[in-house]
Amino acid sequence: MRRVIQILFVLVIIVLGYLIVDSIMEPIRFNQEVEVRERSTIDRLIDIRDAQKAYKDIYKRYTGSFDTLIAFLDTGSFAVVRAIGEIPEEWLDEMGFEKAREKALSDGVISRETTKIPVMDSLFGVGYPIDSLRVVPYTEHVIFSMESGEILTSSNLVVQVVEVSVLYDDLLNGMDGQLIVNYKDERMKIVGFEGVKFGSLEEGTLTGNWE
Repeated sequence: MRRVIQILFVLVIIVLGYLIVDSIMEPIRFNQEVEVRERSTIDRLIDIRDAQKAYKDIYKRYTGSFDTLIAFLDTGSFAVVRAIGEIPEEWLDEMGFEKAREKALSDGVISRETTKIPVMDSLFGVGYPIDSLRVVPYTEHVIFSMESGEILTSSNLVVQVVEVSVLYDDLLNGMDGQLIVNYKDERMKIVGFEGVKFGSLEEGTLTGNWE
């Protein structure tokens, strides 16, 4: 009987030790997984931001539609103007760059050639999975929230704005519920938002809340 009690006592100690270690490791594992998911999400948001910048360069506004943005990446192109020929050094010395360039163009000494570069090749390269641009990493096809618009500043200037975001409830879905609540509270105190995002619909910025 005494032997049985000793064995049970050892088993209780082992179980308690495991529970203590597991309770210590759970927050550590949580933080590691959060870091992995956030990093992938930030990388995706940076790609979306680059695509939005390129879209605005051409259309002078942002888009709130992923269908439109992806179609732009798939078929859009940049116009690149290249100068052919050289401006004579003596013209540059005598007239300065602007006047020398105008004379060189009018006299046919130099010419301009416009070529088209696909947006996809310029931004991401061949083979980039653009259809996944809208999807939040590590989720069951959760789509980023994306809105665009324009605001009128106090100086009566119209500014184009865009905001793209994902909430932690979606990004961290499936992880420990209480630890998610704690992490959301912590991030809310630091950045004022329970998720990861860039841009704003209230001000003209493309800054990410991780920066």
